[in-house]
Amino acid sequence: MIKVVVAGALGKMGQESCKAVLNAEGMELVGAMDCKEFHGSIGSFLGKPEVNIQISNNIEQVLLELKPDVLIDFTRPGVVQENIELALKHGVRPVIGTTGMAASEIEGFIKSASEKKIGGLIVPNFAIGALLMIKFATEAAKYFPNVEIIELHHDQKMDAPSGTALKTAESIASVRGNMSQGMPSEFEKIDGARGGDFEGMKIHSIRLPGFVAHQEVIFGGTGQTLSIRHDSIARESFMPGLILAVRKVMSLDHMVYGLENILFE
Repeated sequence: MIKVVVAGALGKMGQESCKAVLNAEGMELVGAMDCKEFHGSIGSFLGKPEVNIQISNNIEQVLLELKPDVLIDFTRPGVVQENIELALKHGVRPVIGTTGMAASEIEGFIKSASEKKIGGLIVPNFAIGALLMIKFATEAAKYFPNVEIIELHHDQKMDAPSGTALKTAESIASVRGNMSQGMPSEFEKIDGARGGDFEGMKIHSIRLPGFVAHQEVIFGGTGQTLSIRHDSIARESFMPGLILAVRKVMSLDHMVYGLENILFE
């Protein structure tokens, strides 16, 4: 039985994570943490009064007392870093869905996990369809190197561009390199109109109510265009990948960045 605790349990992704673990065979939700003030059980919050797991705001105490196998984290930048450090300190395998960490921070955690021989996963997107989008886009970039990325998320998302967009751009750059696109003499009449730049490709972030998580990768070639798009229309779309990650991390002795690196191996 894999013992799991969830950090950020009162958030939308945290709630879905708790429900997914509760419903998963061979897993046990043993703890729920959140920095919000809530006196009661996660079961009462989820409408499952039979789940009598009290919500805590002290992660180190939870890790020490419950000794879980896995920590699922859907918190926020500035919080997730300490949670990862504490998980590794106490021999708990972190499965991280929080985005917004710097590349240098991710590299540091990968090094630390390897030194401690503790498995871990940092996953920008748990949706299997999104991982396939990145895989297909990377293949397409070999033939269509001119590309731009548009990502669309709900207006409560803190970081931009999304972790998925950055992972897509990194993967594309691995096959096409840094390449100048478009008219060299172009200029912006409004700062930021052309989006952010990553290795020569533009990334555009949209934040509006009504969206969950969506991305389109648009390629341009001579007399043709190619679009690869993925849409998560509900947060449940991330749960099969999350449960897969929890199972997979039990057999790792190092930290992996991106679920595709174990899904497509």
